Amino acid sequence: MTPVNKMKIIITEHARKRLRDYRQDRITTADITAAANSIPGRIPTATRFRGFFAKSGRMFDIVAKDISSGRLVITIIGK
Repeated sequence: MTPVNKMKIIITEHARKRLRDYRQDRITTADITAAANSIPGRIPTATRFRGFFAKSGRMFDIVAKDISSGRLVITIIGK
């Protein structure tokens, strides 16, 4: 088994604030980090990625983009 290169995940304050909303209830920062790490390749512009599942079973989308210091998670959209 080969080691997976994990890049640094930066979660914006806006995304952290949204985690306190009812629609994003039961989604943790660990769920967001795992989802952002699972996206292959490079993301040059802000892009919405759909269909991630939190450990709690809640479905969510993330908007992310790659910057020089890592992968920036801009916002979270709970389903």
